[in-house]
Amino acid sequence: MNSVASILVHVDALPRSRMRLELAQTLAQRLDAAVQALYAVMPTVLEETTPFADNGVFMPGMLETDCQRRDLARALVDAAQGDGTHVRWAELGPLHALYPGFVHECFHHDLVVLGQYDGSDPAGAGVPPDFVPSVVVDSGKPVLVVPWAGDFDDVGHRVLIAWKPTREATRALSAVLPLLQQGATVHVAGWDCDPEEIRLFLLRHGIEATCSRERAAEVRVGEDVLSRAADLNADLLVMGCYGHTRARELLLGGATRTVLTSMTLPVLMAH
Repeated sequence: MNSVASILVHVDALPRSRMRLELAQTLAQRLDAAVQALYAVMPTVLEETTPFADNGVFMPGMLETDCQRRDLARALVDAAQGDGTHVRWAELGPLHALYPGFVHECFHHDLVVLGQYDGSDPAGAGVPPDFVPSVVVDSGKPVLVVPWAGDFDDVGHRVLIAWKPTREATRALSAVLPLLQQGATVHVAGWDCDPEEIRLFLLRHGIEATCSRERAAEVRVGEDVLSRAADLNADLLVMGCYGHTRARELLLGGATRTVLTSMTLPVLMAH
């Protein structure tokens, strides 16, 4: 039985949503999975820090901006319908809180596809900087994060697994198995741990992997992971997401924070 039967894709008004949709559709065709796009953003009124104008014009203008954003996102989803796998549309209404609403929908799917936060976009499109790590930490689902720049039409041919003997890394390792292409090149790198310990596990799944033990200062692990991925020309990085939420402030491990900030290839994360 295929362990990925349903894929949830976060969409917003930015054109980059189309890349996430196309990648999700490619995976869905290979895995015989359904795809649902969920439009979920922060309402403009919650983003605005300027005091409301006394003339009452400010609020209608915000509502119009929200409608325009939604229409742009819906147009991107509609345009993706001709690419093969049908994409179902859904949206969080204005009365649903962004984080709990999106996370709750994640519970109903096997894989979640999100986009890396694009700090260069001043408009923001209503997606907060901590949206991705919050969803990874709170949803309990494997999350495929797609960089805000670059073309990624498929993943799973050349894979780097960043291994640590932890719950998070183990969950990410199990989550990647259905995404691996037949005959995929898989490399397992362990930072100050022995990656050979999971060779037998991979062999049981028909995967012959190469392994290497890496050494790096704790503050440089994130940079070294990305450098290793570049050396291997990897099209997918697999790693645990280390962090937790407390009073809506997300505390991330250094490697997780670095990868989410500087990623240049899709990253499959689990917490």
